[in-house]
This record gives sequence, structure tokens and C-alpha cells, in this order.
Amino acid sequence: MKLRTLLPLAVLSTLAFTGCNKDDESSSSKLEVRLMDAPGDFQSVVLDVQQIEINLKDESAPEDWKLLPFQAQTINVLDYVNGRSALLVSTDFEPDALKEIRLKLGPNSYVIGRDGQRYDLKTPSGQSSGVKLKLDNVTVREGEKFQLLLDFDVAKSIVERGSWKPGNDKKERYLLKPVIRVVAQELRASLQGKVDPAAAKPQVLAIRSSITPADTFSTATDATSGAFLFTGLPSGTYRVEFFPTTTAPTGQPAYKNVVKPGITIVNDQVKDLGTVSLTQ
Repeated sequence: MKLRTLLPLAVLSTLAFTGCNKDDESSSSKLEVRLMDAPGDFQSVVLDVQQIEINLKDESAPEDWKLLPFQAQTINVLDYVNGRSALLVSTDFEPDALKEIRLKLGPNSYVIGRDGQRYDLKTPSGQSSGVKLKLDNVTVREGEKFQLLLDFDVAKSIVERGSWKPGNDKKERYLLKPVIRVVAQELRASLQGKVDPAAAKPQVLAIRSSITPADTFSTATDATSGAFLFTGLPSGTYRVEFFPTTTAPTGQPAYKNVVKPGITIVNDQVKDLGTVSLTQ
């Protein structure tokens, strides 16, 4: 399976970034960079994001990297699931093609495991050269508000060292090799629904089966309401799969995996699956 533009942690695109004065506010464009998460098996996943930069050309022109107005901060990406996102950047910039963007990470990224223990995340390249992604055929037009959504995939981004054993140094257990799906503004289709019972807490996969290889998106349901929401989906035909992550209490019907094939997603529309039953 391919997660759309799922390349090593990345980010997005070069943007023609400059300040705009009041005389051309009416024709200025805006850029937003947001972060959301595809969930993983941890209590917390905290990224130490130090800065976000863009390049108007490519990495062969290092002098052209420009800082975006971003306040260094630690972000628990697991706070941003089920349609929620963290606003990292909101700024004016001049219309242009977007080529490349990178995040620089500091030394204080970590996870809290299901065992309640803290494990530092080692980042092979993110602390020096940064993690970056090139984009092709992405253009911000005059007067447009353009959003870049960074969909961080926890399950694929955090890698356990094969040689690590209980009792070893906790700081050496995990490597951070970020993987991110990048969604540009023109992808505006959405998919929503609810599961019953909410206590099943399923992982939900939306698999765009109309292309080869298939494009896969994932999210988690709300633990209280059972609601789920995908935003920024490309149009196409999807297969939606539900995988409960808990077991039913004794004496109640067992939870089951459910597959909903042939779901048509259309740009600028919200597809509502209604309530999906996960009991036998």
C-alpha cells in the first residue's frame, strides 16, 4: 500500500514567501501549515519542532532557504486525530510554485509507551539537515488561501531497534524516521460516520482502490461518540475498513472487523457513512 506522497518525513513545498505591504493586501495569498496524526500504539508522541523553512528553488541552492514564522514548540501529535489539526504556520506570501519545505527537530522528541514509560526518540537526520519533501506541480495562486496538511503517521514513523531488550537504556529503544502524508488545499473531499459501539475503538482505514497501488488513509474514532472524520481526501472509489482495538465485555456480542466497499468520494463534498455496527 502507498500512503499518498508518503515519503520520509517531510513537509511541504516551497513557497514564494515574502512580506506583503498594505498596498497589495487585496491580491496577497495566505499559507497555512497544519499537522494532524494517523494514530499509533502509544500514550503520547511528542515532537520537538524547532523551525520550519521553505526553499523557492531546491536543496542545491541552500542560500535560498527561508524561515517561516513559527514558534519552536513540542507537540503531542496524538492530540490531533479525528479531523483535529494543529496550526503551525499562518502567513502572507506571494503566489508561486511550491517546491520544497523542511522541519528541523530538536533533541527532545519522545514517546510515552503503553507501559507508561518515557522513551526518547533518536532522529538520524532531522536534527541537522532537517526532514524535507519535494513537491511537483503545486502552485499557490494570487488571492488564494492555501493549506498544507501534514498527516503524520505514528505507526510507520517510530521504529523499534531490533537489538533492544527490556532492561536496556530506555533512550535507545526507538528511532524517529518520520513518514508523512501531504495534503494540499485543492483536496477538499471528506468522509465521516460513526461506529456502534464506540467502546470498540476501531482503527479506520479509507483505501482508495480506484488507483494502483492503492492509496491508504487512517484515523481513529472518538472514544465517547464513536465518530470519525477524514478530511482532504482525493476523489475516487474507496474501501473503508474497521478494525476494533478492544474486546467486548463478557456476556455481550463480540466485536467484528467490517469492510464497506465501493464508497464514492467526490471533491468538495462530505460523504456520510452513517452508523456502522461492529457487533456480531
